[in-house]
Amino acid sequence: MDRLSSASNMFPAGRDGVTGQIGLIWQVIIEPLIVPVLKLLVVVCLGMSIMLFIERVYMGVVIVFVKLFGKKPNKRYKWEPIKDDIELGNSAYPMVLVQVPMYNEKEVYQLSIGAACGLSWPSDRIIIQVLDDSTDPAIKSMVEVECQRWASKGINIKYEIRDNRNGYKAGALKEGMKHSYVKQCDYVAIFDADFQPEPDFLWRTIPFLAHNPEIALVQARWKFVNSDECLMTRMQEMSLDYHFTVEQEVGSATYAFFGFNGTAGVWRISAVNEAGGWKARTTVEDMDLAVRASLKGWKFVYVGDLKVKNELPSTFKAYRYQQHRWSCGPANLFRKMAIEIVKNKKVSLWKKCYVIYSFFFVRKIVAHIVTFLFYCVVLPATVLVPEVTVPKWGAVYIPSVVTLLNAVGTPRSLHLMVFWILFENVMSLHRTKATFIGLLEAGRVNEWVVTEKLGDALKAKLPAKATKKPRIRIGERLHLLELCAGAYLFFCGCYDFAFGKNRYYIFLFLQSIAFFIAGFGYIGTFVPHS
Repeated sequence: MDRLSSASNMFPAGRDGVTGQIGLIWQVIIEPLIVPVLKLLVVVCLGMSIMLFIERVYMGVVIVFVKLFGKKPNKRYKWEPIKDDIELGNSAYPMVLVQVPMYNEKEVYQLSIGAACGLSWPSDRIIIQVLDDSTDPAIKSMVEVECQRWASKGINIKYEIRDNRNGYKAGALKEGMKHSYVKQCDYVAIFDADFQPEPDFLWRTIPFLAHNPEIALVQARWKFVNSDECLMTRMQEMSLDYHFTVEQEVGSATYAFFGFNGTAGVWRISAVNEAGGWKARTTVEDMDLAVRASLKGWKFVYVGDLKVKNELPSTFKAYRYQQHRWSCGPANLFRKMAIEIVKNKKVSLWKKCYVIYSFFFVRKIVAHIVTFLFYCVVLPATVLVPEVTVPKWGAVYIPSVVTLLNAVGTPRSLHLMVFWILFENVMSLHRTKATFIGLLEAGRVNEWVVTEKLGDALKAKLPAKATKKPRIRIGERLHLLELCAGAYLFFCGCYDFAFGKNRYYIFLFLQSIAFFIAGFGYIGTFVPHS
C-alpha cells in the first residue's frame, strides 16, 4: 500500500482510475527494475565516496607532516650552485636544450619565445628550440621572424618545423630530439607556448639533476596570470592549486613520483631515452613518459616554491576541450599500463600500489565518476523513488569534508566554495564522459584540440567592440548535455519541494541553475568575433 501511495504522489494529476493504473504499472513493472538498480547504484557510489574520502584525508595528513617536519627539496637532495671552473670555463656547465612547442599561437608566441630566450645560462651552453606545428602560414611566418630576431641578438635559437602533425605535441617533441645538435645536450627544459619562466629557472633546477644522478625530472609549479579574469578562472585556480599544493607535493615527498605536468619542467635526456622517449598513444604524453620513467627506477622532484607564469583557459569551449583531454588521457593510459605496472620488478610494491590505486584509480577515474553519478544522477533520483534512501553521512558529511580538504590550496577563494562545488559538478559531466571514452577506447579517445590562449587579444578586442554588441552564434553558445542535466535536476527539485521529505531541493535548484548557465553558454569569457 505504501508503494502504491508513493507512486500516486509521483503522478498526482488525472482521474483516480488513471492514477491507479499508473500506480499498478509502477508496482508491477517499474519498481522491481528501478528500485534494485538504484539501491545498487547508491551502494556503489557510497563505496566510491569512501575511497575518495580516505584518499583526501590521507593526502591531508601527509601534507601536514611534510609541511611541519619534512625537508625542502634542496635539503632532501644534494643541491648547490654550479660553480665556475677556471680551467674548464663554460664547459663546466651542462648543455641544456629548451623546447617550446607551439601550434598557431598568434597571441602568445612572442611572450613564450622571449621568456625562453631570456633564461639566464652561459650562452654557449644553451639551445632554444622552437617546435612550430602551426598550420596557418601567416602565424608560421611571424614565429619564424621572431626566432630570427632573437638569433640576430646572439641567441642560439633553432626554428624547427615538420610536414605533418603526427603525434601532436608528443610527435613534435620526439622529432625535436632527433636533431644532431641535441646529442650534445644533457638536459631538456620544456615550456608550452603560454609559459613564461623567470630568468633564474635553470639555475634553480639544473643543480638537482647535476648533483643527483638518480633524479630524472624537476617539476616547477604553475602561476596563473589571469586567475582573476572571470569566475571560471577562479574556479580553475582552486582545483589546480590543490593539485600543486597537495598532490604533487605529497607524491614528490613520499614516493619521488608524480605526473609530469607537460611543461615547466626539466628532464634528464638519458632518462627520457631509457624510458622509451615520447609516445603519442594517449593525449597525456607527459604522464605516459613520467610513469614509464618511474618504472625504470628514476626519481622526480617537485619544487613548489619555483613558479612559472602561465595562462588559464578563459573561454568555456577551450576549457571543455582541455578537460576532455585531461580526463580521457589518464583513463586510457591506465587501461594500457595497469598490467605493465603490476608486472614491474624495479619498483617497490608500495609504489606500485600508490601509482595504480591512488594516482590512477581514485584520482583519475573514481573522482570524476562519483562526482557526476552520485550528486547529479543517483542522489536526485532518490527523490523520485522514496524506497531508496541515502544515509546522511554519504549525502552530506563525506562531500563536506572532501570539499574542505580540496579548498586548502586556495585560501583566498574560500568564500567561493559554493560556486566551486556547483562548477565542479557541471564539469564532472564532461570528465565522466571522457573517462569512459578513455577506458573503453571509444571514438574521441585520441582527440587533441590545442587549448586556446588569448594573451592580450581580449583586452585589444573589447574596447573596439564596446560601442556595438558582438554577434552571438546560438549554435556556439548552446550545450545540450548541460541543458538536459539541468532540466533533470530542476524536475527532481520541483518534485522534492512538492512531495519529497529529503529537502534536497535547495541543492537541486542551485545545481540545475549552474547547468543551465553553462548550457546557455554564459560562463567564462566571451570573445567577440572580428
